[in-house]
Amino acid sequence: MACTSCHIDATTNTPAHTTPDNHDPRWRRALWVALVVNAAMFVVELWAGLQADSVSLLADAVDFAGDAANYALSLAVLGLALSWRSRAALLKGVCMLGYGVFVLLKAGWVLHIGAVPEPLTMGVIGFIALLANTGVAVLLYRFRSGDANMRSVWLCTRNDALSNVAVMLAAAGVFGTGSAWPDLAVAAVIATLALSAGWQVVRQARAELTGVPLPPRPDDHGHAH
Repeated sequence: MACTSCHIDATTNTPAHTTPDNHDPRWRRALWVALVVNAAMFVVELWAGLQADSVSLLADAVDFAGDAANYALSLAVLGLALSWRSRAALLKGVCMLGYGVFVLLKAGWVLHIGAVPEPLTMGVIGFIALLANTGVAVLLYRFRSGDANMRSVWLCTRNDALSNVAVMLAAAGVFGTGSAWPDLAVAAVIATLALSAGWQVVRQARAELTGVPLPPRPDDHGHAH
């Protein structure tokens, strides 16, 4: 539904009176929970990815590590001026872009050496990661329409949950085919998600820093503001 009766923020294209507040204690608590969950899952998936020779699990582990660092950075700039939060979001967006490139390169290397992952470990760990990310996503959902810093956190978490589903599908594919191709295909999808989300965050952060508004975009429900 178009928003015709309220002021729209010039840079984020969201209604000013509904934009989440960075000083909301619920936002700080949500970030701390997300930080702890992502740090723990990084350790779990790193171990599992190495044990199973799975590129998609290792890619997801690196993603968990990056998200934990992002949440820590968001907590560090909490309460600071919008310009500082936007700079933090810009840094996170660049890291997301770098992560996407890393996953593509890693997938290319595994394709070159011809390793085949172990599907059972992939499936079990992917399901555990999905539960963890779904819980964090529910916790952060209310903050998805805030500034670039808030939106970057939401995008990271949403993409993580999608990636976990993809890892589980890859496990089924590896089990059924005995080939590494499903694992490599999912790694490519994860990389694409990271590149797309990173670019969105970079664009919004730059708009907030320069004061140049972005063109209207569909919101998370598929309607234009």
